[in-house]
Amino acid sequence: MLGVGGSGMSALSLVLASMGVRVRGYDAVASPITDRLLAAGIEVAIEDGHQAAQDVDVLIATAAVPGDHPALVAARDAGTPTMRYPEALGMVMRGRTGLAVAGTHGKSTTVGMLGAALVDAGLDPTVIAGAASPQLEHGALAKPGRWAGSRVGAHAIPAGPRREAPGLLVAEACEFNRSFHNLQPTIAGIGSIEADHLDIYGSLDAVVEAFAQFARALPSADEGGVLIIGHEGAHRREVVAGLTARVETIGFSPQADWTVSYDHRDGSVWVRHRDGRDGRWTLRMPGAHNAANSAMAFALALTAGADAGPVARSLSAFGGLERRCQLLGDRPIDGGTVRVYDDYGHHPTEVDATLRAIREAELPEGKIGRLVVVFQPHQHSRTRFLLDEFAMAFSCADAVIVPEIYFVRDSESEKQRVSAADLVERLRERGIDASHAHPFSAIVEQLERDCRPGDVLVVMGAGPVWQVAHGFMQRAQAVAHA
Repeated sequence: MLGVGGSGMSALSLVLASMGVRVRGYDAVASPITDRLLAAGIEVAIEDGHQAAQDVDVLIATAAVPGDHPALVAARDAGTPTMRYPEALGMVMRGRTGLAVAGTHGKSTTVGMLGAALVDAGLDPTVIAGAASPQLEHGALAKPGRWAGSRVGAHAIPAGPRREAPGLLVAEACEFNRSFHNLQPTIAGIGSIEADHLDIYGSLDAVVEAFAQFARALPSADEGGVLIIGHEGAHRREVVAGLTARVETIGFSPQADWTVSYDHRDGSVWVRHRDGRDGRWTLRMPGAHNAANSAMAFALALTAGADAGPVARSLSAFGGLERRCQLLGDRPIDGGTVRVYDDYGHHPTEVDATLRAIREAELPEGKIGRLVVVFQPHQHSRTRFLLDEFAMAFSCADAVIVPEIYFVRDSESEKQRVSAADLVERLRERGIDASHAHPFSAIVEQLERDCRPGDVLVVMGAGPVWQVAHGFMQRAQAVAHA
């Protein structure tokens, strides 16, 4: 496995090892993830993996490894089968009862909630999440364990109406580069569909068609296939046309099959199916979008055979995931504190929903304080395609600092077509106090100067901008020890 230190690849290596496969992994950087793999008995070499194709039956590479990597070239020359991560995940899922969570937003949070809930319901799932949680391994109702983005469960479902069926495998179904077309789940959820990855798809219509093709991989209703799809915001009519799987809708509309109610004042969520099954819980993560994520997790868990009671209790206890509206703590400053959040949001809809939820929870009307945001755009193409939407997404922020755009996957010519300054200009045109700063160390220094007691700081982006949030917190510790 080439690039075994990634979240998906490391999880897959553990699943393969549990199946009796001898796994050898390579990664360029040692990390807590590679340490965990070594502790689990998996061979891991911290090197570039040039020799990875020697004496293997299959070579699996992460998407970040270029096609001309010497190990991939050597494998092809030798006739050794090669796979990318999504293909290998699809291969493993075909031997399990797959639960795939798809949609433009909320996949990692929903998978984390669903995985913990299924553990608490006694169904012992295998879970591959895109973000780590201390509650994933043993469930949300147990004492928090180590931070992990995966767990290996039973090879057969141990209880419930699907007892003795192949074990549950819960995973994200990522639409980037159509990778989710490699999966063959039994049960799937699609929460939302919006224009994204337009460097790959070119148009929203192409995105919708990709989701429709993903849905068509589900087995028929007679074979247990189920799709739960957003009643609104998921282009469900186009996606479900011609499906033979059972289709149910979920949403805040009373016409949905699974109806969701949410009270932001106390975080209470109530989900009711048209057949009378229901559940109530109090959400610890703020925002209607997280209420929708938890509702999808509830519906998928019950569809997989879990009882409503333990699932609802699990969702009440679920404390969140790394970099998903993650509260890092309160940072002392000038006789008061600044509350600091770290978040992965990198699409305008995610940014808007998260900031509104945090403002609603932390800065209700009459409370002194500002919402200060550090946002690193992810990809030049996404920033250019959605520039106006990004400018609108920060409407509830009081101040926004924009570092350099995270350059990934795009071409050098695309890089020249948009800059962080373009987003700053659009934000200023909308009356938002916006500035550009670089590097991250300079942003931490600016936050030191500008933040006031009572402020809430949110650091957002899918790139390494998390370093700003942690750097700001660590700087206070350094000052305290000086």
